[in-house]
Amino acid sequence: MDSIFEAFKETLGQDRPTEVEVIFAMVLSLVLNLTIGTVYKSTYRGTRYSQDYVQTLVIMGLVTTILIMVVSGNMSIAFGMFAAFSVIRFRRNLGQARDLGFVLFAMATGMVVGARFYSMAVLTTLITSAMIIILTRMNAFAPQSLSHQLRIRVANDINYDVVFLPIFEEFTETAELSSVETVQAGMMTELTYGVRLKEGAELHAFVERLQLANGNDRILVTTKQGGM
Repeated sequence: MDSIFEAFKETLGQDRPTEVEVIFAMVLSLVLNLTIGTVYKSTYRGTRYSQDYVQTLVIMGLVTTILIMVVSGNMSIAFGMFAAFSVIRFRRNLGQARDLGFVLFAMATGMVVGARFYSMAVLTTLITSAMIIILTRMNAFAPQSLSHQLRIRVANDINYDVVFLPIFEEFTETAELSSVETVQAGMMTELTYGVRLKEGAELHAFVERLQLANGNDRILVTTKQGGM
């Protein structure tokens, strides 16, 4: 065992990584990116969690490490890989903005390991992971209350600006009309609002008042945690 560690120490001073160092780097990158995947899973807040996405994070980090080590000191290979990967498109629709941050996190970790800055890779991964966990536990930057998307269907003869205004003033802190759409062959109008209820306001009472105002037509309220 001691002879293996001595052989690995000797490779650190070389311009090109040896097989021993490549294996070490891949194992380290795998461990760090598994850590990133675990942090993502434990801090995820939503309804579209994807096992495939987390596994992709780990694979991307590991592949990035391999690429960086391969192109190290060889510009011809670097340009060839750049040309090859320029035609690749990331085709998955990310469910949340933070998903993109984790993609960059995994790739950055893979790059640092591939550049042979092993202690820095470990340190930055641990610090960044701790920061993400702390922000999640603190529920940092969350809105003061739950945000809702409200869809109301009304008859065309209803002046919704006048009818709904007193209800919004009573129950909501903010109410913003985001879209107006005609439905049922133009016989009805569907309104979409972004609303934030006042503290202490009851959702069921809010919906009941809206139903009385729109003649018991269709109302759909979607509740979202973390902003509109």
